[in-house]
Amino acid sequence: MTSPPALLLIGHGTRDDEEAEAFRSLVRTLGERNPGLPVGGGFAELSTPSLDDAVEELMARHGARRFVAVPLALGAAGQATGGAPAALSQAAPRHPGTSYLYAPLGCRPALLEALERRLDNVLGDGRRSPSDRAATTVLLVGRGSTDPGGNAEVDRAARLLWEGRGYAGVETAFVSLAAPDVPLGLDRCLRLGAKRVVVLPYFLFTGALPDRVRQQAEGWAEAHPQIDVRYADVIGRAPELADLVMERYREALAGGLRMNCDSCGYVIGRPGPDERTPPSHHRPEDPAHSRGHHHDGHAHSH
Repeated sequence: MTSPPALLLIGHGTRDDEEAEAFRSLVRTLGERNPGLPVGGGFAELSTPSLDDAVEELMARHGARRFVAVPLALGAAGQATGGAPAALSQAAPRHPGTSYLYAPLGCRPALLEALERRLDNVLGDGRRSPSDRAATTVLLVGRGSTDPGGNAEVDRAARLLWEGRGYAGVETAFVSLAAPDVPLGLDRCLRLGAKRVVVLPYFLFTGALPDRVRQQAEGWAEAHPQIDVRYADVIGRAPELADLVMERYREALAGGLRMNCDSCGYVIGRPGPDERTPPSHHRPEDPAHSRGHHHDGHAHSH
């Protein structure tokens, strides 16, 4: 039997050994969870194995020639739109006869569920109380970028996390390169009347930047003892992350990969007491929809 296309995970590369090992661990986990599927992973820079080495190993061990490449990066900036595609374009000519489908993670429900679970872990038993969530403001902290579109993805994730989940609010901040930084983000939460703030790092793995997020938040909290500041973990090896990778793999093979539409109300239901099945997206009375594109049976105009 012919092997299915290989799943190739791409890491951005880091000098932090713990972060690099977390990536390798996820690659191993996905291989164990999906017997019969060739799974490998490599880094675009700095860390080992390199992307080239990962491709060569999949070719040697499994005879892989077709690949679905999934960059393990959040948002539209940096590795998701720059480093990973560039690394793939450089690797492909060195491996004649190979082909690649590219499948960025996107902000799908599985990712939001992983973030919500990290918040639940911080709130403890109070997560079952709507009033407890209503008294909690979340500060979602992203990496930060010189690309405004990439920073906007963090704001988009914050809005999606807030919708229907009952938190007092979800604000955003960045640990580097973009404003507001963590202290300014916490200042905003304070001005909005927050009494309890959970600082939630929007990162897949541990490393120097998530550590910096906590250090900055702890410094702010020490100067503002009247505010209950708590700290959530990174997403890490959450089962939702592994599920999202496989969801993207299957969508890429089926030709139905969604990005702009991946969290549209006509594709997924909204969480909360008014959760509902998404209605049909077809609007014959709206001429814009006749010009839109289609994903999985629904039409969008962008």
